[in-house]
Amino acid sequence: MRLDHISYACTASELPDVVQRIGSDLASTFHDGGRHPQFGTRNFILPMANGCYIEVVSALDHPAADKAPFGRAVNHCATNGGGWMSWAISVDDIKPYEQRLGREAAPGHRIRPDGQKLEWKQLGVLNVMENPQLPFFVEWSSSPENHPSTGASNVTVERIEIAGDPNTVSAYIDENFMDVMDGVYVEWVEAENPGIIAVTFATPTGIVRID
Repeated sequence: MRLDHISYACTASELPDVVQRIGSDLASTFHDGGRHPQFGTRNFILPMANGCYIEVVSALDHPAADKAPFGRAVNHCATNGGGWMSWAISVDDIKPYEQRLGREAAPGHRIRPDGQKLEWKQLGVLNVMENPQLPFFVEWSSSPENHPSTGASNVTVERIEIAGDPNTVSAYIDENFMDVMDGVYVEWVEAENPGIIAVTFATPTGIVRID
């Protein structure tokens, strides 16, 4: 179990500008991640040096975006101003979490522009929609060398600011959540609504905070 990625949502029309802005802030270049046909979304990826990645994701004009929980979550976040939507934890076996949450994980796949197919299962997006401080869970079916963090940039996540309650998050993950963060510091902050408030990165040009 470890921190897998952090998602930033925006509208489809904003996607090019958001990718350019965040990439410029981090002195790095995002890669086209492709489309998620089951979810009605597409993303751009920035691999990071500590084995996780950022995705900038938007909903497509596709029926799946209105039906699939992930598409609905992206659309909801984007149409309410966009920004950091969620954080994801990678697990080796998602079945215990299916049993705990009482539902099956949703299969996902996308085809990268280089033709490589990535496959995974994800679970917990409905919980994120209800309580955005919570992460969701991912079990990758693809081989580790094809994980989106492959080809890492010189960027690392240093700090995630989350509005919420650490005890609630630990109970939801079923262990001390800091054990899965790989040295990424979590700062709990006060805010009107729960969820990720900002992320701080170490970049080739210095420390950058993106809210």
